[in-house]
Amino acid sequence: MRFLDEAKVHIASGNGGPGAVSFRREKFIEFGGPDGGDGGRGGDVIVECVANLNTLIDFRYRQHFKAGTGKGGAGKQRTGGRGSDVVLRVPPGTQIYEEDKETLIADLTEPGQRIVLARGGDGGFGNMHYKSSTNQAPRRADPGWPGEERWIWLRLKLVADAGLVGLPNAGKSTFLAAVSRARPKIADYPFTTIAPNLGVVYVGGTEFVLADIPGLIEGAHEGAGLGDRFLGHIERCRVLLHLVDGTEEAPDEAYRTVRKELEAYGGRLAAKPEILALNKCDALDDETVAERRAALAKAAGVPVDAVRLLSGATRAGVQEVLGALLRQIESARAAEGEAERGEEAWTP
Repeated sequence: MRFLDEAKVHIASGNGGPGAVSFRREKFIEFGGPDGGDGGRGGDVIVECVANLNTLIDFRYRQHFKAGTGKGGAGKQRTGGRGSDVVLRVPPGTQIYEEDKETLIADLTEPGQRIVLARGGDGGFGNMHYKSSTNQAPRRADPGWPGEERWIWLRLKLVADAGLVGLPNAGKSTFLAAVSRARPKIADYPFTTIAPNLGVVYVGGTEFVLADIPGLIEGAHEGAGLGDRFLGHIERCRVLLHLVDGTEEAPDEAYRTVRKELEAYGGRLAAKPEILALNKCDALDDETVAERRAALAKAAGVPVDAVRLLSGATRAGVQEVLGALLRQIESARAAEGEAERGEEAWTP
């Protein structure tokens, strides 16, 4: 399945059905009168968040969605049927924007969430609606009201607990494959990963979702490489795992490059908790590891012990890093839970 994280679609709710002009004329019925029913309401356009979807690829092949028109009213006081709704099914993490791509309409993060984007038009009144003591034979019926119509943008930001960042070939995909059942493409050339990947990690009976995104290079915020648009997929993460290739001659420069791109992107990414790891240590001798670990710690402004030593290929140090990620995630979850309870207690 191809990955698509942005799509522009046109939506239109259904028009209301017209009212009817009708009079009751039956044999042996002394009193007749107007009996034209109202038109039916037009269908709505609904967006629903569903599980087991992780791409917007369906909207590449269909961009126009129109709900059904309401049925017209009829005699014998019969109201027209309602128009059929149209439901757009999107994956968790989908944001809906107006055509200007800046005005946020909704952010759907949980399966089962639904929002009505365009309501159908009301049906028109039949002539039965207009009968009165002074107008006992009205011949007026209204057409249905038109529905709503507009363009919207769907933008997917994956829902993950932790995110992997680093330069191309830092070993992010190898790490994801080592700790989960995800099978991302792994090769010895840059930009092997061209779309985000998700994996579920199990640590001591607890699970969390880990996201791998394409590597960043200097100038990504200006469009270099694959750009920095994929950083949107880690905006929801509670912690970042920053992998630095230990075989780099200057791991400190590699670290600074990625940090600059995170700051340039915004979205509070640079302020997120970060776990720093020197990867591919299996390819280095102890002296080189110590030297590059110290240089990386100095660049990050953290103690040397805070820089984790890791090898995704041999899985050395993997469990320690996963434990650190889980502790940070559980701490963030606890803080979010306390904040929610505080809001509920404050609500009058």
